[in-house]
Amino acid sequence: MQIAPDASIVVLTGAGISAESGLRTFRDAGGLWEGHRVEEVATPEAFARNPDLVQRFYDARRRQLRTVEPNAAHLALARLEQDWPGEVLLVTQNVDDLHERAGSRKVLSMHGELRKARCEACRTVMAWAEDLEPRPPCPACGARSLRPHIVWFGEEPLGLPTIFDAVSRCGLFVAIGTSGVVYPAAGLVGATPRSARTIEVNLERSSMANAFREHRVGPATEVVPGLVRELLEA
Repeated sequence: MQIAPDASIVVLTGAGISAESGLRTFRDAGGLWEGHRVEEVATPEAFARNPDLVQRFYDARRRQLRTVEPNAAHLALARLEQDWPGEVLLVTQNVDDLHERAGSRKVLSMHGELRKARCEACRTVMAWAEDLEPRPPCPACGARSLRPHIVWFGEEPLGLPTIFDAVSRCGLFVAIGTSGVVYPAAGLVGATPRSARTIEVNLERSSMANAFREHRVGPATEVVPGLVRELLEA
């Protein structure tokens, strides 16, 4: 199924694409993140109850980011954005910065960004590369109220109006390395136009596989570069 050469494209990426760079996903089948229950490190209530534990957890994730690099799938998506004549929006469930480091410029991180912090006192969002556990003061207001710029369970994902607007008028929707169980991301394919081409790229068919017209099974580092070449050379 071909799409118009100037059709808009929305790409959704999940943990699978970053895992191929060696980035640990932290969550296992038992619901544990680095030995912690989700309720201990990924909710506003957890942060209110034990802020030092939560800060140390995300500090460790932020430090791990320094040890990994973008892979071939990240680089291919950056090429797609650069060379496709139409609009390309990259929506990611990941909180790493591998897409940006690969060269993608139009990235919407719906679950926040590890390398940013947010002040709960003045609401300023700022770039942040160091640990937050020592409770440093906010550069904007001086309050010791910084938290990771992460969307925790119970909080609304970022940019939903922009995401759903782009999905509702896209000619191609591609989901890469997503589990298909986390909403609202899992419901995006259902918001595409009936005429849209929809492709799932995954190591195996996800729980949302039946909602896609096409499936490409295999590692993102192998499948995505080929898919991008196919789109650009059509």
